[in-house]
Amino acid sequence: MSRAISTSAKHVPYIPIMSNTDQYTVGWICALQTEYLAARAFLEKRHDPPEELSPNDNNHYTLGEIRGHQVIIAVLPDGEYGTSSAACVARDMLHSFPNIRFGLMVGIGGGAPTKQDIRLGDIVVSSSRSGHSGLLQYDFGKEIQGYEFHQTGFLNQPPPILRTAVAGLRTQYEEEGHRLKESIQSVLEGNKRLRRKYAPPPLESDRLYDSQYTHQDLPSNCAEICDEWKLILRLQRTEDEDNPAIHYGLIASGNRLMRNAMFRDKLAEEQDVLCFEMEAAGLMNHFPCLVIRGVCDYADSHKNKEWQGYAAMMAAAYAKDLLHQIVPQRVSHERKATEAIRG
Repeated sequence: MSRAISTSAKHVPYIPIMSNTDQYTVGWICALQTEYLAARAFLEKRHDPPEELSPNDNNHYTLGEIRGHQVIIAVLPDGEYGTSSAACVARDMLHSFPNIRFGLMVGIGGGAPTKQDIRLGDIVVSSSRSGHSGLLQYDFGKEIQGYEFHQTGFLNQPPPILRTAVAGLRTQYEEEGHRLKESIQSVLEGNKRLRRKYAPPPLESDRLYDSQYTHQDLPSNCAEICDEWKLILRLQRTEDEDNPAIHYGLIASGNRLMRNAMFRDKLAEEQDVLCFEMEAAGLMNHFPCLVIRGVCDYADSHKNKEWQGYAAMMAAAYAKDLLHQIVPQRVSHERKATEAIRG
């Protein structure tokens, strides 16, 4: 299957057709406006907005096409985060677009650089590991006596069509390497307004601190206030290594923003967690989907927004390549998402 290279955002064709909500089969959900813009930038064609939605559907949608797939992109309301908000967006999407077969939750997250060499700008894809479905809802656990973690629930796996596509794309990347940076560059060349926020930040701004060292002054930048002697020194990646790298494994999801590096490392060590985010657990048992996260921070107290735009672009570029692995006609034979939920 040919590799997907993004067309420039400036040249994405706008197709002035009346959008029939029954024709759309792929639902793509973003939590933040930054992620929403990145998703829109990778559409190969863009359609008219729907003229009619289900009653009480307050979602904002962008409709379009990727490799023949009819795609709906939605974003959570401004200022709303967490599993319940994501679940509401997915519910309304399925009411208005009844023929959706599967979904993608695409955006940014906090990396857990404990067992794997995870760096800012890398991608984490939810994938079954250690008996987990690929997504762990850490709110299901109990923190007792020094943050010991006990899992009390499991979340559904993505549908087989998505897991097969992940396997195929992973094989292609291992054999040929990926061209995600080139895809992003093509988008940025087509829209100069995006460059300041969505271009790759300088590598020296990728700063990983010792887990026991907390940020010294929250309003200030780490480079200005934090102790450089507490930085973890890491070798630069070689030319033989993918950079950014793509990691496959367990993503932890919950309503609390992870800013505790000690607890991050504990979950990473005990549960093999690679990434933390705040929305996907609201979807997995009600909206069959795959979770794709670009790493924008290290889920610690040293958070900043410098890498958010580029990490969002990385996740969206991967999602587009993933859809290129799936034959559109094959999707129509899948069960509708509403039927899969009912079992």
